[in-house]
Amino acid sequence: MAQIQWFPGHMAKARKQVQEKIKQVDLVLEVVDARTPESSRNPMLDELVADKPRIMVLNKQDLADPALTAAWVQYYQDQGFAAIAIDAQHAKRLQQIPQLATKLMAEKIARKKARGIRNPMIKAMCIGIPNVGKSTVLNRLVRRNIAVTSNKPGVTKNQQWLKASDNFQLLDTPGILWPKFASQTIGMRLAFTGAIADAVFQEDMVGLYGLTYFMAHYPAALKKAYHVTDDDLNEAPHDLLVKLTKSQGFAEAYDRMAERLIFDARQGKLGRFTLEKPGETDANAE
Repeated sequence: MAQIQWFPGHMAKARKQVQEKIKQVDLVLEVVDARTPESSRNPMLDELVADKPRIMVLNKQDLADPALTAAWVQYYQDQGFAAIAIDAQHAKRLQQIPQLATKLMAEKIARKKARGIRNPMIKAMCIGIPNVGKSTVLNRLVRRNIAVTSNKPGVTKNQQWLKASDNFQLLDTPGILWPKFASQTIGMRLAFTGAIADAVFQEDMVGLYGLTYFMAHYPAALKKAYHVTDDDLNEAPHDLLVKLTKSQGFAEAYDRMAERLIFDARQGKLGRFTLEKPGETDANAE
């Protein structure tokens, strides 16, 4: 399969902006997609963020496998991060984020109060790759539609400070992808969930990846959505894609069936799913 690569010029600019602003913040909110928690983390950000306290925000939990979401939250906590799973679209558990930030900054807040500062401000930078719902998280926290949102990746282009409360301020940043994915699997996961612009990958390639994964991990979803049988699930993924293309009325337009499967998965029509497990390597996830 051809490798997926995407690194528009504004992302290089965004990386530089993060480097310039990181010293101005107390902590970092790293927003990831709960369906692809580790794959939707930009490895460059660890270097940019350095030793700043971090809250891992697993967004879109309403679309993700609940058991695996809980496992990922525990995984990140074991790594020394604060972690929380949320559904920003419906504002579920959002207000626990300021509470976590206050807890992380408790010592610094105490020192400032000792110096006579009555209501110390906590400044947080919100980072994440495109289309993980970062701007929706920010809008819900500030209770206004300030950050631009879209279901297309790469919408936020500039940084802006947003006031969530009298003592909690947030810096929005553009989503940053990296120049080249470490593995094809990471690229496939991100393409399947919509973190990469649809124009830069082939629907049949990504749809086949998704079908293969669902055959192995969520066969019941395929049975319910497309009336797939047990015998169908024993076929090669490509053969099943051919069969679905015909049974769903697409004649021989395999790319259209692949596009349909991608769309159905993103819209939640195939149920809640997660494309990776804690401790799993890309080699054994293929």
